[in-house]
Amino acid sequence: MSDPPMSDPGEEPTTASGIPLPPAAGPDDVAPGLEERLGRPGEFPFTRGIHAGMYRTRPWTIRQLAGFATAADTNKRYRMLLDRGATGINGVFDYPSLRAVGSDDPVAASDVGRGGVAVDVVDDFHDLFAGIPLDQVSVSLVSSQPVGAAPHLAMFLAAAERRGYQRATLAGTSQNDFLMETAITIAPEALPPAASFRVECDVAEFCIRELPRWNPISVTGYNYREAGADAPLELALTLAHGRAAARELIGRGLAPEAALPKISFFLDAHTDFFEEIAKFRAARRMWARFVHDDLGVEDTAAQKFRFHVQTSGVTMTARLPHLNIARSAIQALSAVLGGTQSLHVDGYDEALSIPGEHAALIALHTQHVLLWETGVGNSVDPLGGSYLVEHLTDAMEERAGALVDRIERMGGLVSATEEAWVHRELSKRAFADQQALEDGRRRVVGINAGLDDGAGAEEPVEPFQLPPGALDAQRRRIEAVRARRDERAVAGALETVAAAAGGAGNLMGPIGDAVAADATVGEIGTVLRDSLGRWQFPLW
Repeated sequence: MSDPPMSDPGEEPTTASGIPLPPAAGPDDVAPGLEERLGRPGEFPFTRGIHAGMYRTRPWTIRQLAGFATAADTNKRYRMLLDRGATGINGVFDYPSLRAVGSDDPVAASDVGRGGVAVDVVDDFHDLFAGIPLDQVSVSLVSSQPVGAAPHLAMFLAAAERRGYQRATLAGTSQNDFLMETAITIAPEALPPAASFRVECDVAEFCIRELPRWNPISVTGYNYREAGADAPLELALTLAHGRAAARELIGRGLAPEAALPKISFFLDAHTDFFEEIAKFRAARRMWARFVHDDLGVEDTAAQKFRFHVQTSGVTMTARLPHLNIARSAIQALSAVLGGTQSLHVDGYDEALSIPGEHAALIALHTQHVLLWETGVGNSVDPLGGSYLVEHLTDAMEERAGALVDRIERMGGLVSATEEAWVHRELSKRAFADQQALEDGRRRVVGINAGLDDGAGAEEPVEPFQLPPGALDAQRRRIEAVRARRDERAVAGALETVAAAAGGAGNLMGPIGDAVAADATVGEIGTVLRDSLGRWQFPLW
């Protein structure tokens, strides 16, 4: 049995998000004024890249994601990746830690150390980064929910300072995205959108004033995409979030030249190769125009859209899993051709488990092949001027821009989230995508295409086995910390956090004091939820 043709002969082919594709793109498919829309690399509107030389002078950061079990277990994976050629750390935390729920809380028992590393106290951050020169290696704390991002950052700083590092020497990123708490991994314990956004911006304001090399917000368009968005919606939500953060931070009295360069972004590299490249290029241009035209900011550093890319986890298949090596490599190539600043390549086994060491090394070395063997970094924006790519870049800007305008008319992204518009749009697109898979309009090799000579021929993949005992280890650690600390000091520090949450001041100072008194992540999270409220999600 042969597979069906690429498309119905009577239908006009489109990209994954429905943008019509010309059969052979030419000059007539590109709107007039291309030279102005392109500019030069390193110059406004940055369509061709945020640096003049791009990878010829500044290779992308190889930042492979890692995190599981205890801090000591994850530290071994960090150090292995760095020893094998990674150039940055990308640390993911388990669900209880992300939600600032203690490992000793009964609701956390089934999730501790699964899907990320468990962290509860400052001692965990000591173990997590033991032996790693924090003044030489940038660290991404994938603390996606602000309720967890605030205590995580405070604990990271406390651990680093105890090792003798000055804050000014620490480089890295906190993911810190209120939509992650209120739209993507929403739970009954989530803060309301406005409160979560307030904590996000408190973290950002603190970092801009105290940590000159730290990016305190990484808008997670990647997770919006993985939750169902198509490329235009991913881009629109990302830009709308960046706009909201920019206006809030400037409204707090921060200079745009200081605040805006600290807002970074995190995008998905999905399967439609040319559409993804167009998305990355359109993102730079749209952000630059917002900063220059809407905010009136002339500073070029503030106009630059700096972003990390991860290849798409939802496109990985458990059937024929070694094909995921090809998927991730092609997706990673689109990120590089689109001008990313750092990159994570998914492991081929991620539809089965978190990556085993073999899969993690294959993913790491995929980046080395791209960087050292292909030559794709030797010319800046090598697809710039391609009729097809420029046609898609313009179309992506138009479609994403219309969605941004719609969000703005609703009062901005916080309001759109409170009204559950974001959730409805994600669900609607996710449902349509699943329908296309089930009726054969979207084909995935190993699922509904290419099965004749592939099924049963693939070698089995052994899922990664988590080291045992993470839950017991975390409970013992929390007990040991509680046994040594001054409970009156902890109670007083947590009361101060509660009082700050009830006021208008920045929460990071009181949270830092609570961490210094050995308060746990779970205790701080509970105070924040009790003080700021728990969201009654309108669609439940």
